Amino acid sequence: MWSPRGRSAPDACPGALRVHAAADGNLARVRVPGGRLHRRQLAVLGAATADLGDGGLELTSRGNVQLRGLAPGAERELAARLWEAGLLPSETHERVRNVIASTLSGRTAGGRLDVRPLVDELDEGLCADPALADLPGRFLFTVDDGRGDVTGFGADVGLVAVPTGGLAVLLSGTDTGVRVPPSAAAGVALLAAHAFLAEYADQGGGAWRLTELDDGVRRVTARLRAALDPATLLPPGEPVSTTTPTRPAVGRVSQVDGRVALVLTVPLGRLTGAQVAALETASADGSGEINITPWRTVVVPDLGTGEAGRRLAALTAEGLVAEATAGWVGVTGCAGRPGCAKALADVRTDAGRVHAAAGPEGSGLPVHWVGCERRCGRPTDRHVEVLATDEGYQVSLDGRSRSRLMTLDETAAAIAAARRGT
Repeated sequence: MWSPRGRSAPDACPGALRVHAAADGNLARVRVPGGRLHRRQLAVLGAATADLGDGGLELTSRGNVQLRGLAPGAERELAARLWEAGLLPSETHERVRNVIASTLSGRTAGGRLDVRPLVDELDEGLCADPALADLPGRFLFTVDDGRGDVTGFGADVGLVAVPTGGLAVLLSGTDTGVRVPPSAAAGVALLAAHAFLAEYADQGGGAWRLTELDDGVRRVTARLRAALDPATLLPPGEPVSTTTPTRPAVGRVSQVDGRVALVLTVPLGRLTGAQVAALETASADGSGEINITPWRTVVVPDLGTGEAGRRLAALTAEGLVAEATAGWVGVTGCAGRPGCAKALADVRTDAGRVHAAAGPEGSGLPVHWVGCERRCGRPTDRHVEVLATDEGYQVSLDGRSRSRLMTLDETAAAIAAARRGT
């Protein structure tokens, strides 16, 4: 059996400073904790990719943003722009700031706690702690406001609001039994990260995720409990059950304050320059905020009812999708050719041919297109996989191949059937 101790190098997750050399140029990943951007920050990202990259912005499965097609050395100019915009608060920690939070927390019904301040506190504490710069780039935090939309991502360290008013601490999706008040939650999450690092070092430093440690959940839980001040803990209460991550509904969403949020699917998770400009303009009618979700959707919150209608029309005119039954909803993909040298097909172009014209009959389960067996960017929830092979595409659901070696028309028919679960 493979063991993480067999690794000879740290994880290769890119950042804004340490870029990845792809077939179409260098790739930089900008962490956006909680997925919250101000319109000025989105404008900076849009201008950076127009000036330094290929003109588009990619959304990742962790709610982060990627810029592709960077020339060698362009990351220095990119870093300067990000720092000015507040998107690079720590050069040493920029690769470890992976924080997914509940979408529209504090704005829509269903949550028990507005977790936005907690996300900010967690990120600030992470950046202020030199030792935590040693976390692997794939280490993940989630902060769930109690509705259960992000707990199912199985983060290395998860916080979830519980009915008693505190937050439960989860490790790799497993409830540790630790309960803390909101005022202590960020600090305890950071203690859990330290506990991981201690166990990580004792086991040879080869693991990228907590699940890769031998008996990781039990051992890290024991280290965490030893480090906690019992006076800060709350009674354990009922165990937290992990559910499948919940994709936000697309279209108009009513907020508890009477205003409206617009949730839009980004086809294949790639924003064009025109879409970036339209989002920036739309957000000016609200609070100036844009949210990025792990499902490659974007959210423009805090709009008045009148502005929402006008902005929705402008955004969909640029190709963003607001119909729940549109064929694009839930469709994602890796870079494919020509951006990735390992890919066996131009999956984005092929996916566009299949899904762009698909109506309600082409909707259903999420679909993820991948160019090779590495399966980059695949969702954590149930989905249809479309895998490029040397001889065509293989369509699978629940790990079972439905068909293989097909023309694109045959692939489209197989995907439609799989999305219906038939």
